[in-house]
Amino acid sequence: MIELEQGGKLEVNLHEDPKGRERVVMALQAQGCELSLTPHQARVLATELIMAVNRAEVRNNLKHSHNMVRGSEKTEPKRRLFHQAFAK
Repeated sequence: MIELEQGGKLEVNLHEDPKGRERVVMALQAQGCELSLTPHQARVLATELIMAVNRAEVRNNLKHSHNMVRGSEKTEPKRRLFHQAFAK
């Protein structure tokens, strides 16, 4: 079970349909919505979710890294390094 922000819950369960086939069922309790997927469809959905999460994490890390670089930019230390290299 996954608790959502608005107090709702998402349940993911394995069920057998009337024909005896396995189904992955995702149910939103508050809205009474249900999504019934084959194992293959559930695997594709899981892969898409993982890829989207990875993209979000990369973007977040790039923003964080970019902000850190911007915040630490100072011209004086660079000049000192330049002068130290050519002062000899």
